[in-house]
Amino acid sequence: MTIVLNHTIVPARNKRDAARWFAQIFDLPFDEAAATHFAPVRINDTLTLLFDDEPSLPPSHYAFHVSEAEFDAIFGRVQASGLKFGSAPGNFEDGKLNNWNGGRGVYFKSPDGHVLELMTVAQ
Repeated sequence: MTIVLNHTIVPARNKRDAARWFAQIFDLPFDEAAATHFAPVRINDTLTLLFDDEPSLPPSHYAFHVSEAEFDAIFGRVQASGLKFGSAPGNFEDGKLNNWNGGRGVYFKSPDGHVLELMTVAQ
């Protein structure tokens, strides 16, 4: 059997706000009615992010391998929202993309301080 990550908890100051923001940036549906114990956002057929209220918020890193078209769409929403972005894990504000492994990549932060990474070529 292939091991597949099914879900992970994403700590948030406000789970509904965080799930709503993430869904908007990534153009994914968010069902307010399903936000009971967790606020789930389904990424694809095998992965769901479960946003959960967390009073002490440790920042985490979430990396997403996306198609060129998905990269353009998500990155366009990042830019339109005025988020700072950068080309490397330690450089979130240089306003550049990287070209690692022959693809494009970018880093930006969620309102809760999580580092989000987009890449068109998987590591």
